[in-house]
Amino acid sequence: MQIVNWIILAIVLLDWVAAIITVFHAQRNIAATWAWLLVLVVIPVFGFILYLFTGRGLGNTKLFRLRTADRIGLKEVIDTQRDSLPRLKRTDTDEITQHRASTVEMFRQLDNAPLIRRNAIEIITDGNDKFARMFADIKAARHSIHIEYYTFYPDKIGTQLRDLLVEKARQGVEVRVVYDAFGSHGTTHHWFKPLHDAGGKTVPFVTSRNAIVSFRLNYHDHRKIVVIDGKIGYTGGFNVGDQYLGRAPKFGYWRDTHLRIVGHGAQLLQVRFIMDWNSSVGQADHLQYDLRYFPTPDKEISGTTSMQLVTSGPDSSTEQIKLGYIKLINAARRRVWIQSPYLVPDDAVITALRMAAAAGIDVRIMIPCMPDHPFIYRATQYYANYLHQFGVHVYIYNNGFLHAKTMLVDDDMASVGSANQDFRSYSLNFEINTFMYDHSIVRQLADIYQSDMEDCTELTDRMIAAQGRWLRFKQLFSRLLSPVL
Repeated sequence: MQIVNWIILAIVLLDWVAAIITVFHAQRNIAATWAWLLVLVVIPVFGFILYLFTGRGLGNTKLFRLRTADRIGLKEVIDTQRDSLPRLKRTDTDEITQHRASTVEMFRQLDNAPLIRRNAIEIITDGNDKFARMFADIKAARHSIHIEYYTFYPDKIGTQLRDLLVEKARQGVEVRVVYDAFGSHGTTHHWFKPLHDAGGKTVPFVTSRNAIVSFRLNYHDHRKIVVIDGKIGYTGGFNVGDQYLGRAPKFGYWRDTHLRIVGHGAQLLQVRFIMDWNSSVGQADHLQYDLRYFPTPDKEISGTTSMQLVTSGPDSSTEQIKLGYIKLINAARRRVWIQSPYLVPDDAVITALRMAAAAGIDVRIMIPCMPDHPFIYRATQYYANYLHQFGVHVYIYNNGFLHAKTMLVDDDMASVGSANQDFRSYSLNFEINTFMYDHSIVRQLADIYQSDMEDCTELTDRMIAAQGRWLRFKQLFSRLLSPVL
């Protein structure tokens, strides 16, 4: 018996030594390092196995491949936009971008994100409306349909979308789908066979393909992109699945925010899709620049929104979208209104929010009333309680599940996208956000926000005091793990 104890002790000690060497060898922020050490020490052996699968960074080769993927079409989109500007009348959004010049320049420097003007943007907040609108656009497609989703479930709405894509592929339309294999659990290559037989192509995102074999389970393609004929784009928070139409009893109504973009902004989505496609397929299936994918926008489009499409992910240490959030918060003079299903911010974002609230700015954060991931929700509750102490108004949405990822600042800037307010979206997931400069868009988002507040309960001191000790313990424990959730 004593020998067994010595063997167990030796295994635990070796595990701790290996864990410490492995974790400190990796380049990561100090909060994530300590969080992983907590996991490795508290759960020896199994914690190390968990780290091997979910805690390690991307390999240098893969990072290089993702960072240097050819930005096909980006230069052409910028050149076309620039050449058309002298013929266009100035609008108030041009004045906004001059006023927000430092924000525009920051995104240019961090993500090579050009400022694209004259986009027609429609805000969609209901899943049924989103799919009805998108299906109509897909049915009208003539040349190409490019789709990229974190979640593409093989349920009723997923099958309807697949079958519609099959129909379009049979008509000779190019159909390509990128999906995250982890987020689309249950969706197999075989399920897409009808689409393959019709000439369509599908591929799991590069980091989710063979993730178990390559010990890379932690890096997900969280982007949502649809581009139709290079003219119409969709991006935001909705994935593909019945639950996003409110059909899941667990969640009830699904409240999200998505954008339909017509103009050069759709071509920026096309650029991002092609980069992700080329990173995920073999050389023989790579896409090259082709005018069919980047047609000149229709002259009758009368959009007024200026925008920058910003992406981020583990292929870069810059955390472009997170820095964008911080920049917007720091630039606020009157209000910062945020919606996010997860509120697990890092110290930099917390400091920005506290500073804004202390300066008398109206800082509001709306979160859901229910969890879809227990640990993350308890951490969300912890940070909601914490920020409430410093004058941040926290609203709990009660009419189903709030999944929108929005931020609006003052009367002229807003962000809608796939990135949540948490560590995972800041640095681990591949994300995409649309940063918009437009009074009209901000006004619409503000109206939507105020409408949502009618279904909210504001967090109060009394509500926090009523939380039991066990709940507080779960919140504190989840908060310690927040950098690795």
